[in-house]
Amino acid sequence: MTKEYMQERIDLYSDMLYKIAYLQLKNSEDAKDIVQEVFYQYIKSEKEFESGEHEKAWLIKVTLNQCKKLWRSAWFRHTEGLPKQDLPSENRLEAEVIEKERRRDLAKEVWRLPRKYREVIHLFYFEEMSVKEICEATGRRTSTVTSQLTRGRELLKKRLKEEYRYE
Repeated sequence: MTKEYMQERIDLYSDMLYKIAYLQLKNSEDAKDIVQEVFYQYIKSEKEFESGEHEKAWLIKVTLNQCKKLWRSAWFRHTEGLPKQDLPSENRLEAEVIEKERRRDLAKEVWRLPRKYREVIHLFYFEEMSVKEICEATGRRTSTVTSQLTRGRELLKKRLKEEYRYE
């Protein structure tokens, strides 16, 4: 594997992997560490991929597994409840502030979802992966991913209605 090829892979996938890790861990530094570890595993494995989609699915699966490994660590369990969000600047026009506030509320609610729902919601909506691609990346069955998407959406809808007191 050449340096140029590896740099292309990093450029192509690092943002996506960071977003996945950040959504799972709610911490920028931990997410960066996970992405570094994923690429280290990628180099170390010297794995041959059938296609670009296979490579992408492998990277996502390794990212999710690294997040789970961190969750199981004593350090993470001890510090998980601490606030870790970066708040956006409030020096914007009123319309931009309102839109960012809505997005932040949505992100907070996604983060509050149980991990199994959070993963599929993020992959489906933010990474625009199909149910089939999510199944390949997570090792879950189609029925499991579909039901997790449905339940995750229902939880989000319920929580957002409560937040904004919509009837």
